[in-house]
Amino acid sequence: MSIDEANPQGGQCSFVRPTDAELKARLTPIQFKVTRENGTEPPFDNPHHDEKRAGVYVDIVSGEPLFSSEDKYDSGTGWPSFVRPISPDAVVEKEERSMFGVRTEIRSAIADSHLGHAFEDGPPPTGRRYCINSAALRFIPKAP
Repeated sequence: MSIDEANPQGGQCSFVRPTDAELKARLTPIQFKVTRENGTEPPFDNPHHDEKRAGVYVDIVSGEPLFSSEDKYDSGTGWPSFVRPISPDAVVEKEERSMFGVRTEIRSAIADSHLGHAFEDGPPPTGRRYCINSAALRFIPKAP
C-alpha cells in the first residue's frame, strides 16, 4: 500500500472514526487499549521496535501517514522512536497530567488515536523523541 492508498484524498480526508464496538471487533486487544484507552504496550516486546526497512508508519485505525522510517532511531527505550512526524499536522500534542507529572501526549490528527508521548531528550536535528506504541501503527514498506 502506498501513502496515496493510505490517504487517497491527500490533504482532504473524509474519515469517520468507527465506534468503539467496531474497533474492538477489528483491532487486537492491545491495539484497542493503546489507541482508545491511552494504554502503553510493553517495551521491547512489540512489532515495530526492531523494524529496519524503509517505509511509512500509519495510524492503525485510519491509515493516515504519521512517521517515516527516515526519522526513526533506536532510543534504547524499547518503543519505536522518531525525531519528528511525517508532517507537522499529522499529529496533535496534548498536555497530559498524571502520576508521572506533566507529559506531552501524541495523538493522530484525523482518527484521534493515542500514539504515545514526546520528550525533549531526542537527537538532532529536532532534539525531540516521539516515543510511539507499535500497537498504534501499521508499517507500509517502501516498494522495491
